[in-house]
Amino acid sequence: MSYAIIGFGKLGQALAKAFARSGIEVSVATTRDPESFASTATAIGPTIIPKTLAQAVKADVVFLAVRFESHQDVAKALPTWKGKTIVDVTNAYGVSPEELGGQPSSAKVVAQAFTGGRLVKGFNHLVAAVLDQDPSVHGGRRVVFLASDDDGAATEIGALAEKLGFAPIKLGGLSEGGLLVQARGNSWGQLIFKDLVKFD
Repeated sequence: MSYAIIGFGKLGQALAKAFARSGIEVSVATTRDPESFASTATAIGPTIIPKTLAQAVKADVVFLAVRFESHQDVAKALPTWKGKTIVDVTNAYGVSPEELGGQPSSAKVVAQAFTGGRLVKGFNHLVAAVLDQDPSVHGGRRVVFLASDDDGAATEIGALAEKLGFAPIKLGGLSEGGLLVQARGNSWGQLIFKDLVKFD
């Protein structure tokens, strides 16, 4: 299984650190030349591999850590996303409901753009500064929420979240659970920013 993070701002770097802590190789890419962020990637760890967008989207699992408005640009990088799992880490705060085309969930809009792919909304409810930290807290594990209309994809990303040291909690489909972890217009879902720890 190969992994990529598209977007290498604060959120993308926080995700990369989680991969680095677990010693899991992950490609990182932006629309810029990989040389422009290679030193940042190297500083995070040897398993963080800077690549071009065209190279990174070949991964089996792609984390979308870009601004919501930029998701369509990433989606255009491939004619079809069949066989791939996309983890939607975007937040559509400030995006009007009209711009979401009447969809109740911003993740549904992202899912439509990534034709053929399996979409999981996840890792987006924590701010980058929290996601950046070691998920082992007081003997427990930091919770990440996952929502998807594809239960198999949610299970797959849940297993990855556990490898990264997090405690995944499945919220159900995008139209139900997805609404709890999304921004819409000027409002936030009920679980956004909830920094919870699970004790086994």
